[in-house]
Amino acid sequence: MTGRIAAAVPSLLTALVGLALWQALASITQGLFVFAGPADVLRAIIAEAPLLFASAGITLKSATIGFVLGNAAAAVLATIALAVPRVERLISGVALVFFCLPFVATGPILRVIYGVGDGPQIVLAALATYYTTYLCLLVGLRSMPASWLDLVRSYGRGRVSEIIHVRALASLPYFTAGLQIGAPAAFLGAMVGEFTGAERGLGVLSVRAMRGLDVDMTWAIAALAATLSALGFWLFGWLGRTLGAGPPPLLLSASRQDLPRSRAAALTNSVGSFALLTVSILALWLGLMNVLGLSSFFAKRPQDVFAFLVTDPGASANRAILADSFWQTLSLTFPGYLVGLLLGAGLAILLVLRPRLAAGMLPIAIALRSVPIVTTAPLLVLALGRGAVGTIVIVAVMIFFPTLAACLEGMRRTPQSVLDLFASYAASPWKRIFHAQIPAMLPAIFASARMAVPAAFLSATTAEWLATGTGIGSLMALTASTSNYAMLWSAIILLAVAASLLYAAVHWFERRILKTFASEQLAI
Repeated sequence: MTGRIAAAVPSLLTALVGLALWQALASITQGLFVFAGPADVLRAIIAEAPLLFASAGITLKSATIGFVLGNAAAAVLATIALAVPRVERLISGVALVFFCLPFVATGPILRVIYGVGDGPQIVLAALATYYTTYLCLLVGLRSMPASWLDLVRSYGRGRVSEIIHVRALASLPYFTAGLQIGAPAAFLGAMVGEFTGAERGLGVLSVRAMRGLDVDMTWAIAALAATLSALGFWLFGWLGRTLGAGPPPLLLSASRQDLPRSRAAALTNSVGSFALLTVSILALWLGLMNVLGLSSFFAKRPQDVFAFLVTDPGASANRAILADSFWQTLSLTFPGYLVGLLLGAGLAILLVLRPRLAAGMLPIAIALRSVPIVTTAPLLVLALGRGAVGTIVIVAVMIFFPTLAACLEGMRRTPQSVLDLFASYAASPWKRIFHAQIPAMLPAIFASARMAVPAAFLSATTAEWLATGTGIGSLMALTASTSNYAMLWSAIILLAVAASLLYAAVHWFERRILKTFASEQLAI
């Protein structure tokens, strides 16, 4: 008991220091309508407790349903991708494109389709979670020694038995890590859905509080949402520890040697894969529109977007507006993306070198990530200005925590036998980090870097939508309110294509690094 109390002291001290700094910042900025102190937030929660908790229950219900559906879809897709390797690239490509769809644009379209019900909240919560879990599962399903697979095959078992009896158990730590990252994302997706015209929920209360410049209520909503998101994070962390997710055995995989192919063959294969993915997405797009019987007034087809951007009389002007808005967004998204990745990986390394700092730093990091961007983005922009700094900070905060969580999990998965070998040679902590734990972290950080691409665009467009009034996020909000759905769908396609291309660039670099350091991740 005494040991548990001593272990909790750093976290308690950090919480107290954080609350004191929060109160001091609120006192300094009093009158600017930016920050509300802990005492003001607590008073607001007590005063509006019935309304706040009833709204939180509504949002939590939508987020939970979407979370379950999204993770179930991720498990099915990952299993199919491993069981039928030839379709993995197609599945990953289609899943990526759907994950890259900007909430700012898809939210209003879903609202038109579903009306005032919970449909948009559930769909956005599912979209916010399924791809992170899918990627984590793909990493985990491949993280076992080749000898285990050889044993299964020696008994004449096929790929399905291999997945059920070996890969599924090996993937549990990665699956729970994906669930941890997805819990706050699901809550954010549900709140964004409520922003688009729902009748109840924390998102609706946030809109009312921000329009009325009720800073205390805005921060009370943010605090309540952050608490629920953090509880989800800790719940799945506890689940992972309960399942006994310890370090894996040593993976002795030879460096992957691809069969020699000519450049022409490699180019043909890439072009063929791209053509198949494009045709599949276009067919799925058209099929969904026609099967659901959606009106072409707001549910634009591929030919409508092509005409708007290419053949219509005003196509050149449409392209110029779109390109100018997109460049404004990209010029702020990329720096925030890099800053978030570097801060997340750097802090993960620091916490592994200095484990005592983890008790104090992790709660702060979790709290920052758990605060829904839709409630705090306008206030942060008001505090930091409508220039580049505000948007970059918002993007970096969104990227930072998933990167930190993924990198910590990756380094903790360093095989114990490797760490024992370094200890037997009395290697310094820095040598252990650079020669053992960072290589073990590479699959996780690359997975995080890929997932961060759509997340960076999401955070940037959300900030533009709610606060800055610039960039493609503001353009989508304006076109949705004026029913210019051709421009809205064009912006959706542009963002999805841009995010997919940047994702593919990270993946290309990843494959060349992991070919040496974690070749089992490239096994098909």
